Amino acid sequence: MQKIEIHHPDKQVDTGAYSAGVLVGDLLFVSGQGPLDLATGEVLHGTIEEETLLTLQNVQKIVEAAGGTVDDIVKCTVHLENIADFDRYNEAYKRFFPGIKPARTTVQSVLADGIKIEIDAIARIQSN
Repeated sequence: MQKIEIHHPDKQVDTGAYSAGVLVGDLLFVSGQGPLDLATGEVLHGTIEEETLLTLQNVQKIVEAAGGTVDDIVKCTVHLENIADFDRYNEAYKRFFPGIKPARTTVQSVLADGIKIEIDAIARIQSN
């Protein structure tokens, strides 16, 4: 089956040797995203709520670049720098997804550049 690389529409800087998204059939695999301004590569530090929403917006832009919507996201894996932030992150995450929430795994991890969160996702992209 053919793999198609999906780019983040705002990305203008090199952030590593990976694809933002890989579409295989109707499945889109989104690499771990963080609270970055992808036009500059700058980490945008903020509260856990702010970093959660910015990270999810980065995931959303990749899903949309592949022709999908937030509703097409079926699974997320979330890495929190501090698991004590879980309740606050969970509230922001819950507000982001209006309908059925994606299946999810949340773990505490050591993250680079002082970010509080990283999220990867899997989406099912319907062909037209």
